[in-house]
Amino acid sequence: MLTALDGVYGDRPDAVTVAGRSASYEDLLGAARAVAADVAGAPAFAVTATASLETVAAAVGGLLAGVPLVPLPPDAGPAEREHILRDSGAVVVDVDFARRSSGWSGKAPAAEAPAMILYTSGTTGAPKGVVLSGAALAADLDALAEAWQWSAEDTLVHGLPLFHVHGLVLGVLGALRTGSRLVHTGRPTPEAYAAAGGSLYFGVPTVWSRIAGVPEAAAALSGARLLVSGSAALPAPVFRDLERLTGLRPVERYGMTETLITISGRAGGEVRPGTVGTPLRGIRTRIAAEPGAEIGELQLTGPTLFAGYLGRPEATADAYTEDGWFRTGDIAAVDEADGVHRIVGRASIDLIKSGGYRIGAGEIENALLDHPKVTEAAVVGVPDADLGQRIVAFVVAEGVTGAELTEFVAAHLSVHKRPREVRFVAAVPRNAMGKPQKKLLLAGEFGPQEG
Repeated sequence: MLTALDGVYGDRPDAVTVAGRSASYEDLLGAARAVAADVAGAPAFAVTATASLETVAAAVGGLLAGVPLVPLPPDAGPAEREHILRDSGAVVVDVDFARRSSGWSGKAPAAEAPAMILYTSGTTGAPKGVVLSGAALAADLDALAEAWQWSAEDTLVHGLPLFHVHGLVLGVLGALRTGSRLVHTGRPTPEAYAAAGGSLYFGVPTVWSRIAGVPEAAAALSGARLLVSGSAALPAPVFRDLERLTGLRPVERYGMTETLITISGRAGGEVRPGTVGTPLRGIRTRIAAEPGAEIGELQLTGPTLFAGYLGRPEATADAYTEDGWFRTGDIAAVDEADGVHRIVGRASIDLIKSGGYRIGAGEIENALLDHPKVTEAAVVGVPDADLGQRIVAFVVAEGVTGAELTEFVAAHLSVHKRPREVRFVAAVPRNAMGKPQKKLLLAGEFGPQEG
């Protein structure tokens, strides 16, 4: 599966660099074989997935041994860590990258065998283990290589966590499958990205926003071939700032832990802010919308889908429609002319039903972010006796009133999409991948003040 480790692309002393430490493919393979020997026969194994060569060796060693890796978030609290270990049955392994083994000769695992167990964020209960097969990983990486023209000529740069699909599967296994050199910056600072000299960069909106805020760092990325953003919607103002400073229009892509990446913009293709492109090779999508509605739940099928939630057959069955399509829980729209997808948000919190209209929170958030005084925005619907739900906007802004922002949105979008309330907050809470945590705002944990 990891073609680069088969010697197809040759070797180099800095084939993989993580947080300033470099290794050749030969070094990595030796350390990974030692891991494979340690975990062979186990049902699963876990490592604390720090930004390190040790985590990379663990991911490769698990694939060699046919034992699924369970990456543990380094900042996981005791309860979360205990739940993941108990639920997965994984044994905890400490990896010593200096330890080498050249004698591993285990049998190659079947393509459909579990390769990784990644845990969901647990926003709707205890985190669930998502079982991903080697075949699903390979299908996704090959489709992305095609979409992004990703090859051994590239140098991939990112500083993303190595316990999520974005950082670990795309950002590590993708490099090892395509043969591109990998530079993981440790922390994803603008300065680190600027100094890396990459041709292909991965980031989440928070990373791109910070880079756009340091013009000299952004300008240093102008020699790159492709900038990719994911894990949350990239605000249109950040898109435009990056284009102005780098000369590149960042490509957005869409995916979930359960599906891997399924939709993306294309290298060399038309890229529009606020859209995530078209389905990757092998992926089919459909919108389950009410009659007359432009938006609805995104459902999909294809070879990248997970094998199920570990030990939870009922939850797995509930994730699919009666005719076998995966329910993403995300609300989307598709342009009839070119099939380009636009993600509106989560059905549970981002689809607002107000005054008989079905409204996507993301559209209003982008409109608010177009105001020069607004730096962050999160929009939700709250119960309303008259409207069903009223639109409430939480914003980080200075020098502007709530009434002015309401009028600004009404002037840019349909009047019925204007916020009925604007609440000013010091910051919009986000998780490690930059996704807004709107339930914390609704719970009042960030002290909103009406404006």
